[in-house]
Amino acid sequence: MPVRPARRAARTALAVTAVALLSATAAACGDTGALQGAGPTPTAASPARLWPDLRPASSPAYPYDVATRKTVRGITVHGDDIREVDPVDVVEAELAARPDDYGSKGAYHATVDRMKECRPGGNRARCPLLKPYYRDLTGDGRADLTLGFRLHPTNQTAVRVYTVEGHRLVQVLADNDAIVGVELAGRALIERSPADISGYEYRTTWVWDPGQRAMVFSRDEYLHVGDGRHGKTPSPTPSPADSAESPR
Repeated sequence: MPVRPARRAARTALAVTAVALLSATAAACGDTGALQGAGPTPTAASPARLWPDLRPASSPAYPYDVATRKTVRGITVHGDDIREVDPVDVVEAELAARPDDYGSKGAYHATVDRMKECRPGGNRARCPLLKPYYRDLTGDGRADLTLGFRLHPTNQTAVRVYTVEGHRLVQVLADNDAIVGVELAGRALIERSPADISGYEYRTTWVWDPGQRAMVFSRDEYLHVGDGRHGKTPSPTPSPADSAESPR
């Protein structure tokens, strides 16, 4: 949640108090070392539980796909090396498998024609596929594949993560959203999306769940990011640790 002004002022006051205490401690190093009282200690208050008799909800407030896992048909990963898989083939396999979304009447119908531009000889400026990234997100010691591609004619971007199991390509994350940025932090994937209030954005975190063998929804934050301007590049920024996990 965004930090409120009062809360920010309280943090500033705490910081000033801490600096003052450190200065006083440093100045006191040359005195006799006698103990001095720090003043009264505020009484600790435990959390107050509101409405203890409230009946628990019988269903979630709204549906949320916490995990996606499916084998990509038509693609074999020779040697179980995901870098040998052509990202264009991966996206085109999804387009073929989901005619309701990508067919002539689908919400993302223009993506099909645009993907043709990703092949040799095509107009790369019109290709909706973003730069692929490789990093171990599942913890098995092998690189996984993170893909992003524009969903034309909408302003949404598809974010996908794939791993390899027994020569099969397995999709372990699928999310569509209006994206202003994507980050890989350790084994987590973080999506940044514009909020409905200027100067704020949503950040959604996905992490690997060994039980479901998929990237699952972990955290959703609503954060203040400045004056309302958002970044324009929806692809992860490589970190120094990505030297062996660089884009293809």
